[in-house]
Amino acid sequence: LSLETCGALGRLLPGAVPFAEVALGDCGLSEDGVKLLLHGLCSNTTVKSLDLKGNNLRAVGAEALGKLLRQNKSIRSLILEWNSLGVWEEGFSLFCQGLGANNCLQRLDLRNNQINHHGAGELATALKQNTSLQELDLRWNNIGLLGGRALLNCLHSNRTLRRLELAGNNVPSDILNAVEQAMDHNQDRQTILAETQNRACVLNKEILSLKDEKAKQFLDLMDTIDKQREEIARSGRISAGRVSQLQEALDEQHSIMNSLKAKLQMTEAALALSEQKVRNLGELLSAMKQEQATMAERHLAELQQQKQEGADREGKLFCDLSACSEKNLLLRNQVDELEKKCKVQQDQLFQVKQDLTNTTAELKLRAVQAEERLEMEKRRFKQSLEDMESLRLKEMDHMTQHMETSERSMQDRVQRLEAIRIALEEELSQVKAAALTERGHAEEELIKVRNQARLDEQQRLEHLEEKLRLMTESRDEAQSCCLKQKQMVSEAQVKANQLSLHADGLRRRIEELQQDLNSKEQEKVTEVSKVKVELQEQIGHLQAERIAQEGLREKIAALERQLKVLSSNHREALLDKEGEISVLLEKLRMREADISRMREEEAQRANLLQNAIMAYVQGSPLGTHSSKK
Repeated sequence: LSLETCGALGRLLPGAVPFAEVALGDCGLSEDGVKLLLHGLCSNTTVKSLDLKGNNLRAVGAEALGKLLRQNKSIRSLILEWNSLGVWEEGFSLFCQGLGANNCLQRLDLRNNQINHHGAGELATALKQNTSLQELDLRWNNIGLLGGRALLNCLHSNRTLRRLELAGNNVPSDILNAVEQAMDHNQDRQTILAETQNRACVLNKEILSLKDEKAKQFLDLMDTIDKQREEIARSGRISAGRVSQLQEALDEQHSIMNSLKAKLQMTEAALALSEQKVRNLGELLSAMKQEQATMAERHLAELQQQKQEGADREGKLFCDLSACSEKNLLLRNQVDELEKKCKVQQDQLFQVKQDLTNTTAELKLRAVQAEERLEMEKRRFKQSLEDMESLRLKEMDHMTQHMETSERSMQDRVQRLEAIRIALEEELSQVKAAALTERGHAEEELIKVRNQARLDEQQRLEHLEEKLRLMTESRDEAQSCCLKQKQMVSEAQVKANQLSLHADGLRRRIEELQQDLNSKEQEKVTEVSKVKVELQEQIGHLQAERIAQEGLREKIAALERQLKVLSSNHREALLDKEGEISVLLEKLRMREADISRMREEEAQRANLLQNAIMAYVQGSPLGTHSSKK
């Protein structure tokens, strides 16, 4: 890809890209292009997988990748195979820092990147900080023993890594086995975490269901409260109707009083008309006074009777309320005792279930541990056998090769010596006279060379014999170790059989206990259902009695209110009547004063008329005539 296309991709990637995977393997990206592309991916939120295999990313690319891992929160898979990132130590350290700060990457492929033990140490420090990476592929690098140890040490603090590939890194087999064990432990932890999360989800669902049930119960309580309010409103309407009736009765009394006032006015008119009617009115007024007195006495007696009846009713109602409250207390005590019994039975059931779960878990753990030990012993035995066979084969090959090379060298030397001998014989044949002395020296040198060659060959043979002897001893030791391991395996098998028999016995015991528990649970369920039914019946009775008591209380309150209203109305009526009686008495006093005044005036008028008549009679001729006579 050219720089322009990489820049266009870098400008396009920060937006809403409709694809979730970017594959740019073996594209030959330049440094600037890689920088632009990774800079664009820093703010992307849709790309989930990035493939940059075989692009020869250098220090700039490693730094850009570290920045990408710090800022990007969406990439889950990153493939960086064949990029030689381990050559650039500073850039690779920045890349490892970004990996340590990342919390969303789950798969990282770093195959064939020439990572040495320093790079492995940087990766180990990053893995100690990282909490999301699950798969890491480091095959075909140069990690070695130190890098393998660093990665193994980082796995003690990393709990999320489930797969770590270290093939082709010159890492010893014991470290690889330890890494596999750590990966198995991490997988077990992940499975346990998943189970705990599932259990938490189930518990949350149960809590939500309980909340819904409580909400339903609350709604039922609100419905009952609304019904009670409706009943209270109904009783209020009834009391309002009764108050309206009392108001009508008061209106009738007011109308009667108005009629009485009209009658008084009629009586006043009748008194004004004639004196005879005045006497009759006086009699009628005295009769009215007597009737009013009798009526007042009757009203007082009726009020006293009503007060006594109200007091009697209140005493009876208080007695009924005390009896009902005592019954309620007794029933509540019974309900509390039954609830305590239910709780005790539930606690016993829960303890029995916990004991069962603990025993089953312990048995499973023991069985799993025994199986794991057997598998580990088998693996170790097979690995040791394979290692011993491979070492024996390698040493035999090495010995055969060494013997062949030594034989070849000896043959070469013999050939060379023979060629020298032939040349010397020719020279001796050519120059016999001059070579007699040289021949003696040459023969001595040949004897020395042969002796030296023989000594060398004897030393080499002795060395080879010692090696063969050591090999035989190591083979015997390996055979003895194999025999011991076979004995250990047989003993472990015997122990495993014993454990399996013990586990079978325990399983049978658990099945019997489960059967007993099931029977006990059924019995307890039946007892609990009976108790629940009885409690529900008692609660229904209690609720009915409470409703009746509430109705009685409401009725008592309504009656008390009615009594208060009636007493207040009666008091007001008595006060009004007393005021009216006082007004009537004042009017009667006024009328009596007017009547006495009118009588005096009539007497004065009668006297005046009589005097006038007497004076007229005396002044008339008839009076004079009668006087003369």
